Amino acid sequence: MFCPMIVCPNAPPLTVEDYRSLPEAGPRYQLIEGDLYMAPAPNRFHQEISRNLLVKLFLYLRETGAGKIFDSPFDVYLDETNVFQPDLIVFLNDRLGILTEAGAEGAPNLVIEILSPKTRRLDLEQKRKAYPRFGVQELWIIDPDARLTIQHRFFADGSLTTVVTPHPRLLWAKIPIYATFGKIGDGVPK
Repeated sequence: MFCPMIVCPNAPPLTVEDYRSLPEAGPRYQLIEGDLYMAPAPNRFHQEISRNLLVKLFLYLRETGAGKIFDSPFDVYLDETNVFQPDLIVFLNDRLGILTEAGAEGAPNLVIEILSPKTRRLDLEQKRKAYPRFGVQELWIIDPDARLTIQHRFFADGSLTTVVTPHPRLLWAKIPIYATFGKIGDGVPK
């Protein structure tokens, strides 16, 4: 199994200042606990899932005026040694103030990570543990191989609820998001 490559395995921890000095073009980078990770672009199926979710969530957010959605590459600055690039990121109106020209300075309401062989361990381990610590309210981990979504809802008291489903549902809006794994309009219920 291929994992994202740590660019300098034995280097001292990097900071946001170091991260911001990287060139804008080139591979995707993430700064996780001071280590700089690099991974190539995701595969086509990963991109189709991302697009399907992006379209559905964008239309919902536009219709309701509830917030904004962004897709990777989009920097989420969580602290001085953590800059993540989730696959999809939703900011509800209560957190729009953390959006900047560089990305976001703080935790989004909803993060969606789509597993791939290149980032699976990073998404399931380090990033999964970090998101609630920084104030993310909801995390979807999409597993394309199993065609399932693991939905974690994090609460201020440290508790969480977890739901595993083939059709993710916006827990804060109570609407299902069908067509996650297929093409939009391919006969999957809307």
